[in-house]
Amino acid sequence: MKHHLMIGTWTPPGVIITVVFDDEDLSLKLVKKTDIPEDEPISWMTFDHKRKNIYGASMKKWSSHAVKSPDEIIHISSHPMGGHPKANDADTRTRAIFCLAAKQPPYCVYGNPFYENAGYGNVFSVKDDGSIDKNIQNYEYCEQTAIHGMVFDPTESYLYSADMWANRVWCHKKNEDGTLEKVGYVEAPGDHDHPRWVELHPSGKYLYALMESGNRLCEYVIDPATHLPVYTHKVYPLIPPDIPNPKMYRSDVVFLTQSSEYLFATSRANSFDLTGYIAAFKLDSNGAIERQICLNPTPTSGGHSNAVSPCPWTDEWIALTDDEKGGIEIYRWHKEFLARVARLEIKEKGFGMNAIWYD
Repeated sequence: MKHHLMIGTWTPPGVIITVVFDDEDLSLKLVKKTDIPEDEPISWMTFDHKRKNIYGASMKKWSSHAVKSPDEIIHISSHPMGGHPKANDADTRTRAIFCLAAKQPPYCVYGNPFYENAGYGNVFSVKDDGSIDKNIQNYEYCEQTAIHGMVFDPTESYLYSADMWANRVWCHKKNEDGTLEKVGYVEAPGDHDHPRWVELHPSGKYLYALMESGNRLCEYVIDPATHLPVYTHKVYPLIPPDIPNPKMYRSDVVFLTQSSEYLFATSRANSFDLTGYIAAFKLDSNGAIERQICLNPTPTSGGHSNAVSPCPWTDEWIALTDDEKGGIEIYRWHKEFLARVARLEIKEKGFGMNAIWYD
């Protein structure tokens, strides 16, 4: 069977790259490079609930692209970041970094600015065709905030945000119109953990927070009364323990497999002389982490990326991207072992950020 994946770039010029993975002959090939607005490369992309639209974190913009087929992707619109008045200024470092698409009506798009002037999340409504319509809310975090990852609970009633710079995990309640109101936050367990990414088990009981500077994965339970995460004191390394140069590493993302039996997380190295790491965890049926299975070196440092992307339809295939060499690779997850089965390097500036599975 052939699986198409789309991937963006960290730097201009803007391009969406489509590749195809054949799970029978284990090949990975370039399908098409689709040009999008030059100064709007997509550092993080996601599909809408129907896989008919790609939403992108695109430097100073949030972008919306219609997907007609793997090789027909059309830029529809771009929207400025909301919130801080300086966020969109050309001389600020502020950039759109992460976006999350609702899977339940009203199917809003939630975006996070990053670096300075990033104390607000952006909420956008969508048109009937799924394209981004307008900015309906800029909800406030705090002045220090730099959110890099968010996740909804299974009912999409509550949103959890990983705040690197304020060193906390936030919880917001979702209203019927898709807007958000603050519930509260919890401080990260360590002073310099810097939560970067969150994932939530479909049971709704367990949340996993990946700490970029702490280079560790922390397990939380969700308090059913307050809906806030509570740290269980179960913590797992994302780089080898007691490594003499821990400041040379920064952890990246954490994602469940489609069965929710396994959890994958990655770290990156700050030097091309070093490798990043990929970790796998076994979960019980409620989502509690039973054990860490592996902590394998990745082929490169990962650069800005090393983003792991489990296939949405089977636990067997895992994609990994890096922008050190501009690579995407596919791993087979079988009997709790990882085997790399394909790799493709694409000479495109800033390739490749995260891979999203189309079919």
